[in-house]
Amino acid sequence: MESKTYIEGYIERARNAQAIVETYSQKEVDRLVWAIAKAISDNAEELAVMAVEETGMGVVADKTVKNKVKAAIIWHSLRDKKSVGIIDRNEKTGIVQIAKPMGVVAAITPTTNPIVTPMSNAMFAVKGRNAIIVTPHHKAIGCTTEAVNLINQALAKLGAPEHLVQILDQQSRENTKNLIEAADVIIATGGAGMVRAAYSSGRPALGVGAGNVQCIIDKGVDLKLAVPKIISGRIFDNGIICSGEQTVIAPAEEYEAVLEEFRSNGAYVVRDPKEKEAFRNAIFIDGAMSRHAVGQSVQTIARLAGVEVPEETRVIVIEADGQGGEDILAKEKMCPVLAAYSYDTFEEAVGIAKANLEVEGMGHSVAIHSINKENIEYAGEHLNVSRFVINQPCASSAGGSFFNGLAPTNTLGCGSWGHNSISENLDYKHLINISRIAYYMPDNPVPTDEELWRFDES
Repeated sequence: MESKTYIEGYIERARNAQAIVETYSQKEVDRLVWAIAKAISDNAEELAVMAVEETGMGVVADKTVKNKVKAAIIWHSLRDKKSVGIIDRNEKTGIVQIAKPMGVVAAITPTTNPIVTPMSNAMFAVKGRNAIIVTPHHKAIGCTTEAVNLINQALAKLGAPEHLVQILDQQSRENTKNLIEAADVIIATGGAGMVRAAYSSGRPALGVGAGNVQCIIDKGVDLKLAVPKIISGRIFDNGIICSGEQTVIAPAEEYEAVLEEFRSNGAYVVRDPKEKEAFRNAIFIDGAMSRHAVGQSVQTIARLAGVEVPEETRVIVIEADGQGGEDILAKEKMCPVLAAYSYDTFEEAVGIAKANLEVEGMGHSVAIHSINKENIEYAGEHLNVSRFVINQPCASSAGGSFFNGLAPTNTLGCGSWGHNSISENLDYKHLINISRIAYYMPDNPVPTDEELWRFDES
């Protein structure tokens, strides 16, 4: 079948389903959103096994946890939010906001998160009374299709309109191109080329930027608390999470103690120049992340480098020889490897992070372990990222958690720094249009010319 005709069929079915769900009440909508989350949570392990077997990346246990936790925290976040009818009434301004659907959402989903990303995209879309069509990564078609099938089985039990959530059964660049040009809005989660294509489609697009999370340890921090958190974030799902820690930037006077604490928690610390170069060559090929290293275990990375590490090693920490463009280890490493740096002043630590982000990861996230509010907010003012995660594992917190106020998601916007349209975590509010009623407010105070143009120099 010709591609445009093929896609037109999906769009037509989606529009028919969307016209029905648009008539739903808030309670009916939320019931569907609940069912999507529950379908993934109830089948978390089965889907994790499928994802690892098909993609060859990640860890079954970690993906199982991710499937359950993401389903839970996103549902918890969405359950009490208004997305139908009047969602806000401001008596002071006279503005009443009314939520309206966007229509048909096209979602391009990645091989690194082939289950939870389509799940969250579907939850956000349906919360806004939209239909959604998923186009999966070609290396994750089977597991993503199974996830969508389980979602649809759950929705059918509730009498939801058929084809509210669809997935392309023929994956190709042409089909994806025609889909994103026909949908009303696009969510693009994945590589830079795909995100650029979404933004070039002529349709509103919501994309993500590259990750390269810089992790700063402030002076005086309890290392026995901070280091295990950093390791847990770095090794989660074999390091393929875009919000996983990529560096450890530690104070010079505590640097040896930091490295020793890493060793005590299962790290293999690399300081030998030959071993450093071996790991660089194993992780990067011609300046880009090697596909053979993405999402692989510590032992596999060590074998690729030809370096023998203890079997119980959990993470590899490599002392970097420079910041930014001076050492390729400053870039994102989608495997359980950290680059280590030392600093004298906190300002220098922020400078190292900035230099690394200028090479890759601008706009994404920074992790800070600190009890110094002044330092935390100094970093917040001087580093151009969209989220700062404090005293938490970034991999499991930047996308929202029960323990911070970030919107739970799997799509992390990076703002104009990362060539994205949003600098926050994507959620349902990005998939609704809002009509505003502006009531006449005759009693609003109008300033005199003197009041208007007086400028306070203090």
